[in-house]
Amino acid sequence: MPVDAARQILSSNRTLTLFLAKMVAAYAVWFVLYDLWLLPDGRLDAWLSHSVATWTGSLLGLFYDSAFVDGRTVWITRESGILIENGCNGLSALSLFVGFIVAYPGTWARRALFIPLGVLALVVTNVIRCAILLLISHHAPSLFDSVHGFHALFVFYVVILLLWVAWAHWGEPSRETPGDPGGTTAPRPALATA
Repeated sequence: MPVDAARQILSSNRTLTLFLAKMVAAYAVWFVLYDLWLLPDGRLDAWLSHSVATWTGSLLGLFYDSAFVDGRTVWITRESGILIENGCNGLSALSLFVGFIVAYPGTWARRALFIPLGVLALVVTNVIRCAILLLISHHAPSLFDSVHGFHALFVFYVVILLLWVAWAHWGEPSRETPGDPGGTTAPRPALATA
């Protein structure tokens, strides 16, 4: 085995180990922060649940004159509504996304831009998910449990995966070339003489 190949394998194993260690650390920090402080306090979950309900009601209000919001509950009619509970507000998915971005290599300047954009994309995804679930509850109630249990959650986590892939391609700047401290210019190929 050539020395360069061995170095590359060791480097990739070190990178993977570092990524996993950062993910475990981010999860541990979130777990302690959420379970010991945010969950008992309840204000963050309540705010996010009310916000998702309000935004879902606004989205459905574009199509249904009868749509309204009552606290955490979104209604299409007085008979058809869904409750946005703490587990449905998307907070755990948001923390998972932020953990991925913090753990994966990249510059902090790019993280500062990408994390809010990703959080916005996930919140919009959750609002659309909640609106679809309410429509299914209203028009095809027998399908609600199936869609709520798997399909809608699957789409939500696919969006997280796609955001993470986007971060993996955009988050870490290309390798720097001499005279280019920002790493934005690709190295020039060597010219052969004829």
